[in-house]
Amino acid sequence: MRRTRAGEHPAIGPAPLTPHNTLEASASSGPHGGSHPHPEAVDADVPAAVGRVLDTVLRERVTQASALDADFGADVAERVARFTRQGGKRMRPQFLWWALRGCGGGRNAVRGEHALRIGAALELIQTCALVHDDVMDASVLRRGGPALHVDLRAQYARLGGRRARSLGEAGAILAGDLALAWADDVVADLGADPGTPPAVQHIWRAMRTEMVAGQYLDVLDQASVSGSPARAIRAACLKSARYSVERPLALGAALAGADPGTTDALCAAGRCAGVAFQLRDDLLGVFGDPRGTGKPSGDDIREGKRTYLVAVARARAAQTRDTAGIEVLDRCVGAGDLTPAQLAEVRHVLEATGARTAVERRIERLAARSAQHLATATLLPFARARLHALLCAAAGVTPAPDPAAEPQGTAEQDPTACLTGAGAAGGTR
Repeated sequence: MRRTRAGEHPAIGPAPLTPHNTLEASASSGPHGGSHPHPEAVDADVPAAVGRVLDTVLRERVTQASALDADFGADVAERVARFTRQGGKRMRPQFLWWALRGCGGGRNAVRGEHALRIGAALELIQTCALVHDDVMDASVLRRGGPALHVDLRAQYARLGGRRARSLGEAGAILAGDLALAWADDVVADLGADPGTPPAVQHIWRAMRTEMVAGQYLDVLDQASVSGSPARAIRAACLKSARYSVERPLALGAALAGADPGTTDALCAAGRCAGVAFQLRDDLLGVFGDPRGTGKPSGDDIREGKRTYLVAVARARAAQTRDTAGIEVLDRCVGAGDLTPAQLAEVRHVLEATGARTAVERRIERLAARSAQHLATATLLPFARARLHALLCAAAGVTPAPDPAAEPQGTAEQDPTACLTGAGAAGGTR
């Protein structure tokens, strides 16, 4: 159940520094201590602003955990803190922040602080997902270093292979649970503020359930003999698109008090870009450079992932009665001891069937539809431009001209149309 890895997609960096957006944070006291951040200062570097909030939250939580028990604090709580601090581009908080700004909510100092704290919570829930994924997938690397369960196992290698491995996996599961609990604590604290829109709590609860549902579909399909392209898209929507892009956008819109039409347009744009994000991740899992992905190439094949890429290849091979291609997929997908030669065979099938090209084209279509949906949202222009760039970066495509500037048709009437199957063989729609 591989999730996003640092360095896989085009950089999502901060806005250029200008005299207007390098203002220092205001001195007004915030309800959670410290000072309210000036919105233009956050605009200049959203990841850094979220990182500062994370540092405060993590210090508090690690101190509390260590006071309960020194081993728990050092082995679990501190690992959660290190893992979360090492996060990549803070993509999810960026979507949240720029949705807030685009909907005109950034000038409210309290809402701005709330946005950063929810952004920190999103990073913690991402920690939960990644740590649990690595245990379920038996992945040994994450972000170019040992996965958390591998790191913990190595610390207790003196216990012996089986006992150390069991402790590492159990400790990682508990670390993921702790990260989720900390994320919930942050959002619950904001919910106690009567000024927080009720929609924020509703969206947060829905997102958590969707994420777990997506994880389960992923492992269920992995355990099955085969999976359809439509089923793979459904899993991609739940396990990645919604919690990575759509729900952060919805949280920002809710904090800003956006109108329903704008919220729906943002969600549709995020859903399309989020599915493209997962499809791009699937391609990188097979064809990507490990120096950029931080994990060995072909892990999805070794783990038997029923990705959209593999599902399209299998469907196309079946349609053309390509028994040799089907035999390669049956023999190699899920082979834990996959050799470089076997991975090359799989890559050949993915390209010969046209599956790789079909997925790349679908990513392009999804990115275009995302831009069309975004163009229908009522947003402040400077934030719209940032959201357009972020959505393109998530999909891994070069930003095209913003449709809001030069209309090129309307977005599809059904905002979920981009998630439906493109035919059993992954053809164009």
